[in-house]
Amino acid sequence: MKVFIEEQKFTQTWLIIVLVICTIIPITTITQKYLKANETISTKEFIATIVVIIVSISVLFFFKLTTKIDEKGIHYQFFPFHFSMKLIPWNEISKAGIRTYFPISEFGGWGLRGGFFFNKGKGKAINVSGDIGIQLILKNGDKLLIGTKKKEEVIRVLETYKNKLI
Repeated sequence: MKVFIEEQKFTQTWLIIVLVICTIIPITTITQKYLKANETISTKEFIATIVVIIVSISVLFFFKLTTKIDEKGIHYQFFPFHFSMKLIPWNEISKAGIRTYFPISEFGGWGLRGGFFFNKGKGKAINVSGDIGIQLILKNGDKLLIGTKKKEEVIRVLETYKNKLI
């Protein structure tokens, strides 16, 4: 049996540049405030603030989308929101295919998207980058789009399991 596995992280150059800028500005501001002779910020507060800024920006790099397609179904995990793989068995899926989507206009961006506020009719999306996804329509009417960077591999493995979609 064919097994497809893909792991994605937020490693886009544009994102790294934005995060670096968003780190430098507050660190520069707090450093200037700390270095002023008449300010009352302590060394302990200064270091704590710098650590909080760096940790809060760096946490994005721990996010990871893992997708697995095998004979049981389609598994996905978006760490740190899911601590284990979620399985959608083949018998719960009415349609599965690849499609191009518009992350910002359809789902409001990248990450764990959709549902409450943004374009409810499109369903939910779990994506990290790009505009290609595995579109799932479940038998209960729910829709889920899982981003992928391996379009051709997904097409081949979905073709292998198309007889499981009954």
